[in-house]
Amino acid sequence: MSTTRNPEALASARRDPDPISLVRGVSPVLEVPFTDTSEVDYAGFDRVVRHVLGAGVTSVMFPGFASEFHKLSDDERQRLVGVLLEHTRDRPDVAAILAVQDHATTLAITHARQLVADGADLINLLPPYFLAPTPAAVRAHVRAVLDAVAPVPVVLQYAPHQTGTSLDAGTIAALARDHPNLALVKVESTPPGAFIAALRAQEPALSAVVGYAGVQLPDAVRRGAVGLQPGCSATEVYVEIWRRFEAGEPEGATELHRRLLPYISYWMLETELIIAAEKLISVRRGLFESSHCRMPAHELDTEEVAMIDRFLAEFADYLPPVDI
Repeated sequence: MSTTRNPEALASARRDPDPISLVRGVSPVLEVPFTDTSEVDYAGFDRVVRHVLGAGVTSVMFPGFASEFHKLSDDERQRLVGVLLEHTRDRPDVAAILAVQDHATTLAITHARQLVADGADLINLLPPYFLAPTPAAVRAHVRAVLDAVAPVPVVLQYAPHQTGTSLDAGTIAALARDHPNLALVKVESTPPGAFIAALRAQEPALSAVVGYAGVQLPDAVRRGAVGLQPGCSATEVYVEIWRRFEAGEPEGATELHRRLLPYISYWMLETELIIAAEKLISVRRGLFESSHCRMPAHELDTEEVAMIDRFLAEFADYLPPVDI
């Protein structure tokens, strides 16, 4: 839905608490269910949104790699964003982080402005990577989008494993000095800890959330991560891990993460693998009907399906069947 409201007007109307504080903790990336015939299951997505927002989180991100953003049409994406914003636009206790992954700078600017106008609380910006743009071109792209939506806060996504784009901490800090709305960095390097610490050591000090399913979460927390952005099928497990960290129970948090690690470390061997695994988990829990992924996709084999069933059995206390 189009609107003439500009970023400055929207920012002045931001609710309290501010959206940056709402991103702390667990901020799941929402998945997109499809039917067996590869159509978007909008009702299923609505159930995903309602379930995740009811699991004790204060922000969600959409769309990301876990959402199969690269397999959605512009119309589908816009409609899905509308479904999400219906649940977040009027709530002071949750923030919607909406993603801009456009490669062309002019398209990224237009897209980011429209998302802000529609009700995004923060913008997640994935720098361009197709055909290996130069570092100067990447910096120019990021600066242009930051300018376009200022003062609305932006999360800069650093995902070298998925994109090959390389940004060092000093470069990101230089961007933040000129653009105060560069509020957070989503770190998905492997491992992420050293980069998170390097961001904190910059001037200005930069806060980070960790992605990559939280495989290295305990180390990331020790080095200063203020939150994490996993997929959404097992949100309750991540919420409990984070609760223990915040409650001053690092041993308990690390122990629960240790139980989770054999599963997520395997699933994160391939992005398409963890997408397929998370969808089957959600189907098993009753969130939507089909675990279909649009092709090309990873086809789970018998052992991988058995692994998911073991996972659900082990974490049954945290992941009951969904009743929405």
